[in-house]
Parts: sequence; C-alpha cells; structure tokens
Amino acid sequence: MNLSVQIFLSLVLSVVVGLLLGDGAVGPVKTWIAPIGSMFISLIKMMIVPVVFCSLVVGMTSMGDMKKLGRIGIKTLCIYLITTAIAIAIGFAVAGVFQPGIGMALPTAAAPKVKEAPTIMQVFLNMIPSNPIASMAKADILPIIIFALFVGAGIISLGGKKADILINFFDASAEVCYRIIGMIMKIAPIGVFCLLMPVVVQNGPKVLLPLISVILCMAVGSVIHAVCIYSSIAGIAAHMSPLTFFRGMSEAMAIAFTTCSSAGTLPVNMKNVQTKLGVRRDIASFVLPLGATINMDGTALYMGICSLFIANVYGIPLTMDQMMMIILTGTLASIGTAGVPGGGLIMLAMVLQSVGLPMEGLALVAGIDRVLDMFRTCLNITGDAAVAVAINATEAEKE
Repeated sequence: MNLSVQIFLSLVLSVVVGLLLGDGAVGPVKTWIAPIGSMFISLIKMMIVPVVFCSLVVGMTSMGDMKKLGRIGIKTLCIYLITTAIAIAIGFAVAGVFQPGIGMALPTAAAPKVKEAPTIMQVFLNMIPSNPIASMAKADILPIIIFALFVGAGIISLGGKKADILINFFDASAEVCYRIIGMIMKIAPIGVFCLLMPVVVQNGPKVLLPLISVILCMAVGSVIHAVCIYSSIAGIAAHMSPLTFFRGMSEAMAIAFTTCSSAGTLPVNMKNVQTKLGVRRDIASFVLPLGATINMDGTALYMGICSLFIANVYGIPLTMDQMMMIILTGTLASIGTAGVPGGGLIMLAMVLQSVGLPMEGLALVAGIDRVLDMFRTCLNITGDAAVAVAINATEAEKE
C-alpha cells in the first residue's frame, strides 16, 4: 500500500478510535500512546538541522553565483508576502459567509499571556549567529540559514580541489540525511496515529462543538487557499496539474497536519519536493527553510477568521479600514515573528491590538488552538512547496 494512503488511513483510524474511547481514556492514552507520537516527532526533528545545513551549503555551491541567490531570495520573499496577504483576505471572506460567533454566549477566561513580539531590527540581529553551534543546538533555523550561506559563499570563493572535497562531503552528507528521512517515514503511519489520537481524546465533541463554526471556517478557508492559490501558482509557473502537486505533497501535508510543526515537517517536505515534484536541490534547500520560518499563510488565514469571530462574539462590527489594517499588520507580523515559538498567538495578539479588539478574545480560541494549528501548519508547508515549484520553473527558463 502507498505510504500516503497508509498515513491517511491511520489518521482516520486515530479519529475514530479517539472518539470511541472518549475523555475517560485521557490518562492511559497520555501514558502509553502519546509518548510514541513524541518519539516519532523527535526522530523527525533530529534531522532538521543536518538536512537544512547540508542541503543549503550544497544548494549555494551548486548555484555558484551570488547574483542568482539574490534574485531567488527577492522573488521568494515577494511571493511569500503576497500569498500571506491573500490568505488573510480569504479568512475574512470565509468568516464573512459563515459568521462564526454570532449569537454565541461563550464563557471568557482571562487572556493568556503572550510574549511581546520582537522588533524588525531585533529579528535582523537574531539572524546573525554569534555561536552557530548554539543555534544548531536550539534548532534556530534563520541563524543556521545565514551561517550555511556564509559557508557556501566561502567554499565558492575558495575554488579548486579543496572546494571540491568540501562540496562532495556536504553532498554526501545531504544524501545520507535523505536516506535516514526515508527510514523514519516508514513508521510514519504509527507515528501519525499516536500523535493524533491523544488530541482527539482530549478535545472530544464536548470541547469542539461550541466552536465548530471556527474549525469549519478554518478547514474551508485552508482548502480554498490551497486549491485556488497554491495549485494556481504551481500550474501557471510550472504547468503542473493540481492532482500532481497535491499527490506529491500528500505525505508532507499529513505529517504537518499531525505534528503542527513547520520546522518538524521540513526534512520530509524537502525530500518530497525534490523526488516527487522535481524541484532542484539548490532551489529547495533555500526556499523551503526560509518558508518554514517566514511563510505563515495558515496563520494569516487563522488571523482573519479569529479576528472576525472575536468581533462577532463581542458584538463589535469591523469596518473595511480595520480589515485592511489587519491584512497589513498580519503580513508584516509574519516577518516580525519569524522563528519565534508561539508565533501564531503573538501575531493574533498584535492584530487584535492594532484594531482595538478585546485581548480577552485570545482565550476564546485557546481551547481549540491545537486543532486550528493542524490546518495552519498544513497550509504553511504546502505554500512553501508551491513557491519552491514556481521558483524552480522560473529559474529553469533563465538557463
């Protein structure tokens, strides 16, 4: 049986079993099932740093041209920002149709504490690693990207036999990483089952039903954005059919949906876009790690839906000016919160503050945030892949 089908079946099975067991089985499931899922995540996370670093160095040396790298970087950043703005607009459109929160009398707890978002200059400062080994130990992707770019540039400037030895070393290291990822993916159906079942058991119908409209909006918005925007990007730029694109992405999307980690899905995503979507390694190794840190289309969609939901619950009508402010703030915040843990909640807090919506509204969606995060992460990594396919096609035309 195809691995994608196995993962999908295990996902369905985990939901069915979780609902049958109910919240009475939370204790045993947390004790015996959840740790297996955590081990699976740890196996994937184990490969994040080596695959990003080795692949990026190989990608840099394969390009052999700093102008080409700059051109790719600018195109990638522009597409990411445009799709982020579109995602917020789609979130508003879907929430405008379903109107989540209208007539709801939800109990509101105190607003959860949210870390203050770093300034743009602080983000730039944090991008430069004072200790690359420490950044690798903490799996800080942006500093690792910067260090890998410098290592790649150093190898290019070195040239000759010494450079060839290093290129071959990193190339072989990247291949070893992909082989290990292949081994890990063989147990993905078990890992997916053990990750998702505890979530279903803990967030059963009692928790989900009052906020089902928000979850439904998130699901519909994610499908619309993926099908209309991402498949269009891949189709227009690379003449790739939606069926080919989503079939190639199925494994990575299933892993993202269950792990809720863009960084954790990165090794699988990098392998998939190269082997199934035909993206060159030098393009994938630059576009995908960058996307895993700054491309937050899923979070942007979530902000559009949640801000309108919170406004409806509190009976505050949002004007068109406020909606435009949310789109602008959310798009810029996607860079400002790059690589920050809990970035989605920070971005939503910034958006609520920018238009004067009650911060207590954060508590309304906190209970189902884990469920919403599944859709957010799945959409984020799919967008990274679509942009990688587009950049790969445009660069192929220049050569």
